[in-house]
Amino acid sequence: MKKTYLLALALIELACSANAGTIATSPDGRIVVDLSVKDGRPVYQVSYDNQVVVQESALGLVTNVGNLSTDLQLQEVKKRDVKDEYSLRNIKQSHVVYEAREATAQLTQKGQHVMDITFRVSNRDVAFRYTVLPRRVGREEARCCIVQEECTSYQLPSTATSFLAPQAKPMTGFARTAPSYETTYGIDQPVGKNGWGNGYTFPCLFKEEGAWLLISETGTDGSYVGCRLLGQPDGLYKVGFPQETEGNGWGPTTVQMALPGATPWRTITVGSSLASVVETTVAWDVVQPKYKASRQYEYGKGTWSWIIGMDSSCNFDEQKRYIDFAAAMGYRSVLVDALWDVQIGYDRIAELARYGQTKGVGLYLWYNSNGSWNDAPQSPKGIMNNSTKRKQDMKWMHDTGILGIKVDFFGGDKQNMMQLYEDILSDANDYGLLVIFHGCTLPRGWERMYPNYAASEAILASENLHFSQGFCDNEARDCGTMYPFTRNVVGSMDFGGSALNKYYNADNSKGSQRKTSDVYALATAVIFQSAVQHFALAPNNLTDAPSWAIDFMKQVPTTWDELRFIDGYPGRFVIMARRSGNKWYVAGVNATSQPIRQTLALPMLADGTVQLYQNNQLATAKLSKKKTLKIEIPTNGGVVITQ
Repeated sequence: MKKTYLLALALIELACSANAGTIATSPDGRIVVDLSVKDGRPVYQVSYDNQVVVQESALGLVTNVGNLSTDLQLQEVKKRDVKDEYSLRNIKQSHVVYEAREATAQLTQKGQHVMDITFRVSNRDVAFRYTVLPRRVGREEARCCIVQEECTSYQLPSTATSFLAPQAKPMTGFARTAPSYETTYGIDQPVGKNGWGNGYTFPCLFKEEGAWLLISETGTDGSYVGCRLLGQPDGLYKVGFPQETEGNGWGPTTVQMALPGATPWRTITVGSSLASVVETTVAWDVVQPKYKASRQYEYGKGTWSWIIGMDSSCNFDEQKRYIDFAAAMGYRSVLVDALWDVQIGYDRIAELARYGQTKGVGLYLWYNSNGSWNDAPQSPKGIMNNSTKRKQDMKWMHDTGILGIKVDFFGGDKQNMMQLYEDILSDANDYGLLVIFHGCTLPRGWERMYPNYAASEAILASENLHFSQGFCDNEARDCGTMYPFTRNVVGSMDFGGSALNKYYNADNSKGSQRKTSDVYALATAVIFQSAVQHFALAPNNLTDAPSWAIDFMKQVPTTWDELRFIDGYPGRFVIMARRSGNKWYVAGVNATSQPIRQTLALPMLADGTVQLYQNNQLATAKLSKKKTLKIEIPTNGGVVITQ
């Protein structure tokens, strides 16, 4: 009798699930995910505080052994609580406690269990992925497949607005190196568009009435492709695979998968405030390390000559001068950029490395990733794409004492290119090298997956300040007040900024003129997060920049223990606080046409006085008894508060 009763309860729960119903809620109950199968098609919906923020949207995959988006039945839903605790020195928060509720929906097709969809819901994030299972096809059992299409979509309200970076057309731009995630974000744009016709790069930020959403993906490695978001009419967005012409047409746009095989995680961060977006750690919460670190990797500050002096600065004497400059600043490294192999040579690089070691300064070396996927001519090339040559150079770098590499000019998001990223990272770890990527894809949880991963560009970065006065004119709007809400939310961002030169030229008297203030430069050193920071400083700044600015840049950390969002709006202004050890840094920048005046509540600070960098000067100020402080941020300016 008891067994019959329990079975009846189970059947009732299953029947409800199969028709429609809530399958997962966040621990605090504010985020709710509903899943149902309608006419054989799985759909989901996300609500926040009883408001639907992602309307009924499609799920599923299309493979060459079966269409896993139609003719499906919901067999059962298995639930469990998930708790994970981990430490990472190279993300926005050094110690994370992740708690979520997980629900795995088992789906059948013609009586076979063919796919699972797993949802994890935390207090600010929804993450979900597919697991494709072996299946019988005729008399054979399919243990591999080609994923031809992902049907995942996000139906947003037609009244929502967006903050999106259009995906560039493949094989365009400099030396046909696009797409490389280097386009300008639109601000408060209506939904219903598709960028320049090629969709949008992750992450994608949306504003709805009463809610903010950040849509992205994480956990992508060599077993899948990097995806984008395709815009359709009326607020519908669909996950898209790479385009055929990416990488000069090399490789398929589809996914080759062994079964059982799991896709990357789709992530939706949601909250009534931008704090949920800025502070989220979901990119790392749902992934795991893929290998152990071969050594204890050291992060830190550095400098590089190329941003100011361009290719001609890559010579032995200038790099030696930059080593001396880095030593004077107390910096960890100098990045030796493109053409070092022909303008300095391997033997003299080894000499520079030995000289740097006497000064406590190590070297990062630039490499071109290129095989045959674009026309980028800079050398060294033809090495990082070749396993034998790559390992030979990495062995030489290990023996020479090189700290890491910066690899540039990748060829899109196809699976073969994702495999190249993973191969470079894995081989570099064998030789104790940190890795920075440029001209590249978005990092997707890589700080936790690959322990020697340092950072990626994947943004319209500081080199454009050298090349374009227009980019300088709009630096605060397009960079300082956009990236903290979008690109830098989901991964370490190698921007290469915080210049104190007035002009982007070695003589500091001509070329593109910086329009932002010196305090803005200090503020972005805090706001932009990357454990390895090669700042756009130059040796002349020791004498021509304000001493208070140089002193700040000497001591600002690059690794952080905690982040708190204070206030802001994408494209207008941002104010946030980061903690390193026991010390807090509060930083803000302003891109509006008027000064921003606020009284900040700063409960994280101790009673007493603070150092206030404001209006291009350093002063001391006293917190009120309620730990508030009045600040002013001028147009194209910044503010920094330390204690």
